[in-house]
Amino acid sequence: MPPRGRDYRLDLLRGFANWAIYLDHIPGNAVNWLTQRNYGFSDAADLFVFISGYTASFVYARIILERGFVIGGTRLIKRAWQIYVAHIILLVMYIAEIGYLARRYNNPDLENEFNVAGFMANPAETLYQGLILAFKPVNMDVLPLYILLMVAFPPALWTMLRLPNLTLTASFLLYLVARHFDWNLAAYPTGSWYFNPFCWQFLFIFGGWFALGGSIEARPLIRSRALLWLGSAYLLFALVMTMAGRFPEIAHMMPAWLYDAFNPNDKTNLAPYRLIHFIVLFFFIARFLPRDWQGLEWRVFRPLIKSGQQSLEVFCVGVFLAVGAHVVLVEVSGAIWMQIVVSVVGITLMTAVAYYRSWSKNADKAKTPI
Repeated sequence: MPPRGRDYRLDLLRGFANWAIYLDHIPGNAVNWLTQRNYGFSDAADLFVFISGYTASFVYARIILERGFVIGGTRLIKRAWQIYVAHIILLVMYIAEIGYLARRYNNPDLENEFNVAGFMANPAETLYQGLILAFKPVNMDVLPLYILLMVAFPPALWTMLRLPNLTLTASFLLYLVARHFDWNLAAYPTGSWYFNPFCWQFLFIFGGWFALGGSIEARPLIRSRALLWLGSAYLLFALVMTMAGRFPEIAHMMPAWLYDAFNPNDKTNLAPYRLIHFIVLFFFIARFLPRDWQGLEWRVFRPLIKSGQQSLEVFCVGVFLAVGAHVVLVEVSGAIWMQIVVSVVGITLMTAVAYYRSWSKNADKAKTPI
């Protein structure tokens, strides 16, 4: 088990992931060039799922060890329920927001763009499909994946506490089989889940394995000179291929077979090159960002860390605000200054929510004098 106490690196990275997801959800926003998706195969979603698996193992494995599997497992289900409730509330608010904006600006295409037109035509059936996680508007795919992984995690965590390497191997085999046979869950009204849970579960389990001793087993590799050189070369290759997908001038300079192998990036099924990119990137973070780094106490990082500590609330607010930001850029002004304004305002509001939730939780814990 990792040492007790908060690992502020996780809060910092999860806060960055929340901010990046917000920026990435705003099409035509130049500010999202600050996020990692433009410089490699993986993006903030990979980081979010990995850290979620790491945190779930770190928190609930200790409960299982100290209080038993039944209590630890029920706490996991309780957390999944909390995420589910947040998802349903966000779903209703999200649909209402898009419906209002579509009518406010007389732009019915917004309903199709965000995949909520079906709700307007058949609200009862669409709402039911939303309750069973089959209906997901655009940008609302992460929480259903998180809910499903948390619900299925108790037996995996029980096994991981006894046979961690075997559990990780089984998870990887499921990942390979799902990719080979094209396993996925059906979405409503058509298609399948954008984040294939049979594939993305490996990143979640890998995060749990890393928390429960995997970091110690991987330490020789993380600190090896071979990873430093080969990993750096791979990150550089990923940068070139990603830039080729952004700029046709670069794509025309390389063979078509090489370009087609990595573009478009297979995010749905967590392509192996994407998975390797994230693992290399995270191993570099583990190597060069120690747990006791003094920079984690710098004031400049406090908003990020606070946003990571209140991750669920910040994520939900970011998804909601991204729609408004997109409409502002489309209907009001798409100028670069407006892109900066909606980005800064959105992140400021997300951070304010994080600070408020932190204050509120501390106030609830305070003892009331009798």
